[in-house]
Amino acid sequence: MTGIKRRAAALCLALLALPAAAQSPWGEIQFPQDKTRWWWDDAWWERGAMPAPPSYAVETRAAAYRSGDVEVPVEVHAPRGAGDFPVVVFFHGRRGIDPVTRLVPLRLAARGFTVVVPDLYSGRFIAPFPVRHDPALEEDAALAIDFALALPEARGQAKTCVVSHTRGGYYALKALVTGKRQAKSACYVSYYPHWQHPEAPEPMQVYQFAPEVEALQVPALVFLGEHEQYQRARSILAGIEALQKKRRDARVIVYPGVGRGFDFRSPEVRTFADDLAAQDAMRRTADFIRAHLGVK
Repeated sequence: MTGIKRRAAALCLALLALPAAAQSPWGEIQFPQDKTRWWWDDAWWERGAMPAPPSYAVETRAAAYRSGDVEVPVEVHAPRGAGDFPVVVFFHGRRGIDPVTRLVPLRLAARGFTVVVPDLYSGRFIAPFPVRHDPALEEDAALAIDFALALPEARGQAKTCVVSHTRGGYYALKALVTGKRQAKSACYVSYYPHWQHPEAPEPMQVYQFAPEVEALQVPALVFLGEHEQYQRARSILAGIEALQKKRRDARVIVYPGVGRGFDFRSPEVRTFADDLAAQDAMRRTADFIRAHLGVK
């Protein structure tokens, strides 16, 4: 037997000796949401019952609020026609607000919510995809919650929910914790949030979550792709685990076969898995918000 063949045979024997978990990718073993299977639905499994989500035409209007000397532009997306549509807040990520990231709050509005979307960048003349973090944005984000609850559509609503993605997850976290708006929020929802100070050193970005995460008191629901590109899966999962150890209502869903941006990846690169994940996440977001706001 040649040296190459001997090494190949030894490698095969070593692989066979490994535990089954080491031979299989994560998706073939168990995702976080499969540990307790809280997603199980007897009505669907046993009787085929599938709830139909509401779907409304959406109207959009422009608004603004003051943050010190700065006027923060706002988009308000709301279902067309009469109805009681709870007010929620959406925080954009590093891209800012553009045609693809706008799709998420539009879809949320179509589920029956009035969605307040502050443009945190343009009021301060910040270009899309900023590398640096302007701490003034934290107060701008906190004031967006006040603005949302003061809208006529809020109808005296005492609390809102905040929804976000990417760096918007950090803005939302700072607004609630540092900005002391948790008393005005019923829940926190975020798609693959950046849970670390944007200018923290690389090891902290990969291995640690921001201290504000553990101070989060409101129920949290986080979505993440199996193929998270920016090495933030570790910090997100560790943050959720830390909250759960504190007996907080915190859940994470890891979608198989997708990476970051599954909710807004453009059609030319979009996959079937992206679409399935995006639709499921939107349905679960709407259900989560309604449950914690106490509305049908």
